[in-house]
Amino acid sequence: MTRTEKFLRNSASTALLQIVTMISGFIIPKIMLIIYGSEINGLVSSITQVIKYFMLVEAGLSAAVIYSLYKPLATKDYNKISAIVVAAKKFYNKSGYIFVGLTICLSISYPLVITTNELSLLEVSLLVLILGVSGALEFFTLAKYRAILTADQKVYVISIASIIYIIFNTIIISVLSYLKMNIVLVMLISLVAVFLRSYILYFFVKKNYSYLDYNTIPDNRSLDKRWDALYLQILGVFHTGIPIILATIFTDLKTVSVYVIYNLVISGVNAILNVFMSGISSSFGDLIVRKEKERFQKAYIDFEGLYYLLIAGAYAVTFVMIMPFINIYTQGITDTNYNLPWIGFLIVLNGLMFNIKTPQGMLVIAAGLYRETRWQTTTQALIMLILGIILGYIYGLEGILIASILSNLYRDIDLVYFIPKYVTKLPKKKTIFRIIGVFFINIMICLPMHFINIQSDTVIRWIVDMILVMSYSIFIIGIYIFIFEKNIIKDLLSRLQNLKKR
Repeated sequence: MTRTEKFLRNSASTALLQIVTMISGFIIPKIMLIIYGSEINGLVSSITQVIKYFMLVEAGLSAAVIYSLYKPLATKDYNKISAIVVAAKKFYNKSGYIFVGLTICLSISYPLVITTNELSLLEVSLLVLILGVSGALEFFTLAKYRAILTADQKVYVISIASIIYIIFNTIIISVLSYLKMNIVLVMLISLVAVFLRSYILYFFVKKNYSYLDYNTIPDNRSLDKRWDALYLQILGVFHTGIPIILATIFTDLKTVSVYVIYNLVISGVNAILNVFMSGISSSFGDLIVRKEKERFQKAYIDFEGLYYLLIAGAYAVTFVMIMPFINIYTQGITDTNYNLPWIGFLIVLNGLMFNIKTPQGMLVIAAGLYRETRWQTTTQALIMLILGIILGYIYGLEGILIASILSNLYRDIDLVYFIPKYVTKLPKKKTIFRIIGVFFINIMICLPMHFINIQSDTVIRWIVDMILVMSYSIFIIGIYIFIFEKNIIKDLLSRLQNLKKR
């Protein structure tokens, strides 16, 4: 199977996963708001984010394992693969025990810090423990399977298992919530879906990687990059998760709920974009370890151009349609104000700035350049933290979002200069021109829409308006491609024709 075929298979399965994830991501918070209110929605989101920080005890290990497996998988060195997987399993188990300990500590301390009138101290404590179980399973079962499947460009298996998990999880939470069960009991029963996903991945790996010998002496040296990857991943998770933590500190749980609901839209957009990132890092990692320089450069030029066109269109439509969506989604919710256009603008701009660096950030992972980029990621995190505290204290949620935008801007500029110098060896002018093109396309699409002032008041009307805005966006992007990006479209069509012939 060629890289293109693997990419298409992974992309198709990831696309379905992201669709299911988006649908679930809109259903569950809506149910939370209707049945339990903004405060419970903010509480669950806040706890979930803190637990995600605890996942950092394994941070870097997954990236290091995937990177270490590229070469032995390419050369079919089964002894080496087994030695790396055994070493990873040992580290994952140790990390799992640390995670469990941190979760127990949080279950004791969190109820004393958060103020809520909806649940008792005991219920908050139990909620923390239950939400932590899913994370614990990541360490003891899922992580090692995910690493080898990702490195072997079989992301579609992970996607299928995750789709089944999400569907069952959504059904369980939806049904039990409408039965007005206590939120703690709802989350406890929903763990059934988590165990189901673990079993599916276990069964597939056992059947298709029968050569794995878990009695092999672990190759700990192959995971030396773990600590550099750990540092990079800690800062990455810190940067994406700190807004909700700062909002919890400087605002209240209802404002946290506002952020979470707006962020649903950005998560949905990013889910669509992630379809095109599925397995890409592994594909480029394979090209790098094989030292196929010309094919690598050509593939990256095409990928970067297509990705920037994609985010230009996706975020232009989001800028226009986010507020009509929020107003429909929160219709009937009166315990706090969700109609905040300035928040909508800032959160979409932040999402765009975050995704600008995605092609370059992907190459950092593919090339294993964790140590070489740690000072840059440290600077980005410090910008987010320092400005987030200052602006969050003064301006609340708006200030926190502005801090995140500025930190992403710094990292965008940094990677535009770093990647051409150390990885692609390509001129940076083309990348800079393409980034300018992203903002130019957004202006050309959004400016006329501002004067039209779209006011969707029903779901059907919103869908119709979105289709119209998307059609206009495709028209603008088509003109842009005709003028500036003809070559990458020709290359894409050529790849598809070759695939069809095979």
